[in-house]
Amino acid sequence: MPEGHTIHRLAQDYAARFQGTAPRVTSPQGKFSDAAALLDGAELTATEAHGKHLFLRFRTDDWVHIHLGLFGKVGFGAAPAPPPTDTVRLRLATDAAHVDLRGPTTCALITPDDKRAIHARLGPDPLRQDADPAAAYARIGRSRSTVAALLMDQKVIAGVGNVYRAEVLFRHGIDPYRAGRDLTPAEWDAVWADLVALMREGVRHNRIDTVRPEHTPEAMGRPPRKDDHGGEVYVYRRANLPCLLCGTGVRTAELAARNLFWCPACQRN
Repeated sequence: MPEGHTIHRLAQDYAARFQGTAPRVTSPQGKFSDAAALLDGAELTATEAHGKHLFLRFRTDDWVHIHLGLFGKVGFGAAPAPPPTDTVRLRLATDAAHVDLRGPTTCALITPDDKRAIHARLGPDPLRQDADPAAAYARIGRSRSTVAALLMDQKVIAGVGNVYRAEVLFRHGIDPYRAGRDLTPAEWDAVWADLVALMREGVRHNRIDTVRPEHTPEAMGRPPRKDDHGGEVYVYRRANLPCLLCGTGVRTAELAARNLFWCPACQRN
């Protein structure tokens, strides 16, 4: 499932190509046809992301809510758009560009009240200007759940996925099995600031890189990472490989139905 930086990047990409235009809106697959007909030729006036949720505004208050889920894909292209396949849920097209949405968990036309309800159930997003990290810590600081589980709970923090979860805990030497209530305010402030910086870089480069300059392949004289997810990381999907810092084998275990990765030597706090 895409992490929050990907959704914020998509919001930027939709805006760059379509904001201020009145695109042709279609649903070749048919599942969004009625809503597409209502939006066809209407101006796209804004785009927004909160965690893993993408919002496209048409006119003044017609919002399309998109959640990619595990299988959703977005593909941008130039004009003229090729004939669509029957897997395209939503297509926007102008004389300059087109974009196809395939396989999302959610693609729905919603009201402003619906949108407010979605925001209300999500935690603060490190990439949003209105994010309140204290609201997240208010939940973390009184919870007996593990820090690793809390970081993945979108009601606590929106947008953090498996990669950022594993990497930020490693960068701060935090045992992923620590209870949230044992995380100090100072530790949380450092973790939040790091998430903000890392995820902003993720938006900028459209990939996740979490290693510090002194631990890059060039600095360490090691081969670059080869993985479908791309990016240089410390522990994510490096199970049983030596830790880049101490050489201990990286461990993995299932936690809340997701694979957790950590270094037992470096993450003792």
